[in-house]
Amino acid sequence: MVISLQRAVRPLYDPGISPNEGGLPGLSVLKQVIGSINLFGIIAVVGALAVSAGVWAWGHHSGGHQAEANGKKGVLVSAGAALLLGAANGIVSFFSTLGTQVH
Repeated sequence: MVISLQRAVRPLYDPGISPNEGGLPGLSVLKQVIGSINLFGIIAVVGALAVSAGVWAWGHHSGGHQAEANGKKGVLVSAGAALLLGAANGIVSFFSTLGTQVH
């Protein structure tokens, strides 16, 4: 049984869909809400960083090795969260652009 080359290699179909700015009502409101959530996250991270640094310092000066280790961990996690929150637009843009290159 011979399978024709046309049936064996199916052409890829491009649906032609791309992001459309302003396609739905309320998009500007959604952007404001997400921006506010991002700002709230950054403010929360600043608080977590301050508390973690305080726990680290208290643990160091009081000889509490567990508290010192938890404070260090909190500082690193807070710094990582700040990095991700600040870079959220760039990360999403990078992978979105990378996704458009897949054929």
